[in-house]
Amino acid sequence: MPDFLLEIGCEEIPARMIGAASEELRERVAALLSRERLSGGEVTHFDSPRRLAVMAAGIAASQADVVEQVNGPSVNVAYKDGQPTPAAHAFAKKAGVDVAQLERVTTLKGEYLSAKVTKKGRSAAEILAEGLPKELSTIYWPKNMYWRKPNERFVRPVRWLVAMLDRETIPLEFDGIRAGNSSRGHRFLADGAVTIPRAGSAYFDCLRAAKVLGRGEREHQIRKALDAATRTIPGARWREDAALLDTVVNLTEFPSAILGSFDPQFLALPEEVLVTVMRDHQKYFAVEDADGKLAPHFLAVLNTDSDPQGLIRHGNERVLRARFNDARFFWETDQKKSLLERLDLLKHVTFQKDLGSYYDKTLRVQRLCSWLSEILKQSGITVRPGVIHKAACLAKADLTTELVKEFTELQGIVGGLYARAQQLDSSLPEATRFAIAEAIYDHYKPESTDDDVPRSLEGAILSIGDKADTVAGMFALGLVPSGSKDPFALRRQANAIVKIIAEKKLPLRLGDLMRDARSGYAKSEAEKKFVEDEKYSASVQTFFRERMEFYLKDVRGYAHDVVKAVLAAHAEDVVDALARAEGLTTARESRREDFDAVCASFKRIKNILKQAEEKGISVPTGAPEGPGGWLLANLSDAEMELYRSGVNVWVSYEQSRQAGDYRSALSHVALLRPVLAKFFDDVMVMVEDTQLRANRLGILNMVFSNFSTIADFSEIVTEGKA
Repeated sequence: MPDFLLEIGCEEIPARMIGAASEELRERVAALLSRERLSGGEVTHFDSPRRLAVMAAGIAASQADVVEQVNGPSVNVAYKDGQPTPAAHAFAKKAGVDVAQLERVTTLKGEYLSAKVTKKGRSAAEILAEGLPKELSTIYWPKNMYWRKPNERFVRPVRWLVAMLDRETIPLEFDGIRAGNSSRGHRFLADGAVTIPRAGSAYFDCLRAAKVLGRGEREHQIRKALDAATRTIPGARWREDAALLDTVVNLTEFPSAILGSFDPQFLALPEEVLVTVMRDHQKYFAVEDADGKLAPHFLAVLNTDSDPQGLIRHGNERVLRARFNDARFFWETDQKKSLLERLDLLKHVTFQKDLGSYYDKTLRVQRLCSWLSEILKQSGITVRPGVIHKAACLAKADLTTELVKEFTELQGIVGGLYARAQQLDSSLPEATRFAIAEAIYDHYKPESTDDDVPRSLEGAILSIGDKADTVAGMFALGLVPSGSKDPFALRRQANAIVKIIAEKKLPLRLGDLMRDARSGYAKSEAEKKFVEDEKYSASVQTFFRERMEFYLKDVRGYAHDVVKAVLAAHAEDVVDALARAEGLTTARESRREDFDAVCASFKRIKNILKQAEEKGISVPTGAPEGPGGWLLANLSDAEMELYRSGVNVWVSYEQSRQAGDYRSALSHVALLRPVLAKFFDDVMVMVEDTQLRANRLGILNMVFSNFSTIADFSEIVTEGKA
């Protein structure tokens, strides 16, 4: 069974696009091999700035022959007076058999002719040559280049192709390039053709000899080079930065590192500014001393093996000095106007074309944060409304500064730094001014699920208010994220809201938050373009339920069915949902057998109630003997036992639930196992007698509704059930 290799070589691919595209290509090739019955061993991938490659070990050289039963015309059509008609002969010819070999089969529609047809398997080379161009052309890229023909697109112009089965070249063509066995090495250190003798491990050996390393090898070599360069400075260490490391790995094929220096006078600038310039604009690693303070050095990763004469180091130092001089000039220029004086300038900065300016947004966020502060105060949480109000007023003022215009990554951070450095109000105590500055500094956090939430409660409220205003405005305009499209990063902002509420344990309900956020647009020009309240509420509710599901499952690690069960009960209170998920997980693990049995019974109850609804049968609600239409009279032992146990257990369950002790509450539910089992063993619910049926449906509905306030147990996957 031959090994398979595919390499597509092109001009340098943007670093941020390589990882996802490489994994997608691996998945597409694996799916193609599986679909065409060629799968063998593991399918792996390899990538560098100039290439994407996929390897599959031991695939089938060709498809196995397949015997299929093919039906033809009906017997009545195929034979006339006992002799085969042209229809029979045509079918036999198509099937590749003699008419005498045709069989008769009986179907629901009658008797038909049938034949066993052997479908010859195609060779792997033929299938791959035909199928791979389509897979390559459909890889998703955030941005594509188009050339030659309208349908030819790829992220960068394709320069070479390698497609091999062991030593055989596959006759593949893509973008006008025919595949061969010739790759290319490092652009500077080993530029030129690299002949691949065969698919498999030889591919990696050839590239390594041509100064092209795999991703893992490149990362290891970069770390070693950074360590070695830093050791030349006593007590120093390079600052770990996973995102930057991932970027430079995707920028190099045979990396090395150099140590550079800058004038210590630049250390007078805030560390955040210096690190941003080095990391985001120059792709340099920062260096810190033994105390964690920034040192006047940097580390640059090169896509070459050395810099013997120091020319590259000198050039990088010169570029960095210019960038730092720019940053210092912008910092000093910005100090001539305070954040308060910049507030009016926000009237000329557009937030969104239909939602007005950032000045309008500032006023809305102030009002929303005041409401949120009041909710927290009423819940007994100590909060400083004045700090929040002042921080909300100044949070966006840094958008008018020269430093943020030049380094947009620093928005929010610059506002916090300026608020700390400037005398905002002579009457403000220094501690209050620092609290305001901290809230502004943190109000864009968290920028991902891995990022920290704002440090202070005031910063958390400001962050929630800012993000809720954005989500509310966009949803009210009908600008809802769809598929992979989310141009306003609404998913990220909603994820941040959920994460902050959960980690700060805030008593905020998502529905109320988004209703109040929308009301901030009342009587504005934007409101004239808004969708109806009902449509807005429904879309926001669905959206945040998805964000809650993501947070509980992917961030906190709760089982999929536990999350479904918890959110099916209610999904407005993030903190409560988190507590219910934890309680359900613990209760399930402590009494697995009893709990699974009860969940299976609840699934059965839900199906019975749904069946009744579909048949138009009224399901009694409320307590017995009431207007709901069900009675306690003439109940069987199994029915009465379920009713009594349901009432008695519910009292204990409800006491624990009201106290927020969900683990204890859910442990009571397990006590229903024997009475539920007996009920379903002895009782037929959907009987003809309307009163008996009403009694039984009433009992089941009471049990289901009473015990579904923490979670919908019917959503739990039990042993042997999907």
